[in-house]
Amino acid sequence: MDKILPGLAMLAVVAVVFVLLAVGWRNRLKRQSDVEQLPQVPAAPGEPIATAEGQYVATTTAGDWLDRIAVHGLGIRTNATLAVYPHGVLYERSGAPALYIPASALTGVRQDSGMAGKFVEKDGLLVLGWTLGAHGLDTGFRTRRAADKDVLYQALQDLISSAPAAGATSGK
Repeated sequence: MDKILPGLAMLAVVAVVFVLLAVGWRNRLKRQSDVEQLPQVPAAPGEPIATAEGQYVATTTAGDWLDRIAVHGLGIRTNATLAVYPHGVLYERSGAPALYIPASALTGVRQDSGMAGKFVEKDGLLVLGWTLGAHGLDTGFRTRRAADKDVLYQALQDLISSAPAAGATSGK
């Protein structure tokens, strides 16, 4: 009996923590329900300019590396392949839907050391800035091999500089 009560108390505390986590995630989903649907993945994207395997870290609100976007599976950290095409960027994520970002939605790319609970060495993450409707977003990616990061970074910079601005076609 001396060990049963503390064990039951610990199980109750763990259960409460999991319930609170679930409630918090559900509330985040409700709060972010105005985030538009993701762009459709092209059926035949063509030949990529650059590609690399790594880890999709998360998508957050632009400028707020702690505000993870939960809707559309964007908050799920998973292994992924990042491919840069002349028309956009495609994250093929294992265990989550693919994420396609048209070139016209891209706003910038930078190297950073962390976001949404993932922290690495200085400039170890590629963070891609983009817009989805009225929402500015940042998506983090960690390459599996360090040499791939520089190739992707250059390809993304070239794509962003050659793409029409997101607001150019909508009259903003």
